[in-house]
Amino acid sequence: MVPQVLTRLKSRMAAQKQVGVAARPDPPRVPPPSRPVRRPAAPAAEPGAGDVYVPKALRTAAALGWRLLVVVAALYIIGTVAGYLAAVVVPVAIALLLAALLAPAVHWLQVRTVPRGVATMLVMFGGLALVGGVLTFVVVTFVRGVPDLGNQLTASVDAVVAWLTNGPLKLSEAQLRGYQDQLLATVSANQASITAGAITTATTIGEIVTETLLVVFTLIFFLQGGAGIWQLLLGVVPDDSRSRVDVAGRRGLAALVSYVRATAVVAVVDAVAIGIGLAVLGVPLAVPLAALVFLGAFVPIVGAVLAGGVAVLIALVAQGPVTALIVLGIIIAIMQLESHVLQPLLLGRAVELHPLAVVLAIATGLLVAGIAGALLAVPLLAVLNSGIRSLLSESDHHMDPEDVHTSAPEATGPKDPDLQREPDLGQKFNGDSAPA
Repeated sequence: MVPQVLTRLKSRMAAQKQVGVAARPDPPRVPPPSRPVRRPAAPAAEPGAGDVYVPKALRTAAALGWRLLVVVAALYIIGTVAGYLAAVVVPVAIALLLAALLAPAVHWLQVRTVPRGVATMLVMFGGLALVGGVLTFVVVTFVRGVPDLGNQLTASVDAVVAWLTNGPLKLSEAQLRGYQDQLLATVSANQASITAGAITTATTIGEIVTETLLVVFTLIFFLQGGAGIWQLLLGVVPDDSRSRVDVAGRRGLAALVSYVRATAVVAVVDAVAIGIGLAVLGVPLAVPLAALVFLGAFVPIVGAVLAGGVAVLIALVAQGPVTALIVLGIIIAIMQLESHVLQPLLLGRAVELHPLAVVLAIATGLLVAGIAGALLAVPLLAVLNSGIRSLLSESDHHMDPEDVHTSAPEATGPKDPDLQREPDLGQKFNGDSAPA
């Protein structure tokens, strides 16, 4: 009986259990979290990958082009500012040239225990007295010689008129008179401009006097405290490159001193030689023409050509074509002596500039700033040449600025054979092999 009861009880419990399991709802199935699909990363773009289809030559030209535009814009701004301040910039530049010429004399006196202030005053007064005496002598000689030259010019014009009338052209007096009337009409038409120029002469003289006083005033400070002014300018240069810039600046100043000194010596030699030649040939105004040659020598190539042309023209008017040809031969011989002996001996390789660079510099200076630009272009080019060569030289990297003596010609450039490539280029163009 008992087993039957137990069996029923078990079957009943199993039935209830099945009913409870069937009645209980299944728990909701939560989908597993979806993982992001990992796609292969795109390769990183290489620099300049967008310029694959742009030719390399065009990319290089574009890079150089915008840099060149920036440089040209900077130079234009500097030139515009300098042109606006020309009344100050030009006297200061001339004072710097004179300081480069007179600084060795001040240093020579200072070494001989003369105080620097006294040495500066002695050199200033001595230089002004010398320049004033020479100018006075030249002006007086020119004024005395002008009447004779005028008479000779009149005789030459009469000879030309006679040749035009009786020579191959057979011009009539009516035609010559017509040319004379046209000349007088041209002068009358421009009489207003001539009068305006005469009225502004007083203003021009006032400007010249003011700029001359500025040159003298600035020159005194350059001779007295030039080193202090340079140290003040170096204060704006970063500390890590100050010594290098100091060396380059001293190299440039040494180049300027050597250039001005050598140019002055060459100018004296040219003026004395040409003056003696003109005096021997009996050409009038020999001394003023020699002075003109001296001043023209400070503008290389162009100045000598212009001054020599004036001397030849006066010799032609005064003495005739034979004397003019002799004067032309003397000038050519002296210019050859200057270019092949005097300049290489006095300037040396450190300040030597290519003739094409000199002509282009003078032309640019004349176009930008007139006569003052032509006078200052070559010294500026010499300073930049030595300064840039110093910055590019490895031998000047550890150079002590005190070891660069600005009054020594050998201090104008570093002793770096890598920067002296002109002999190799000359040998290469001549077909010779470079020395081993």
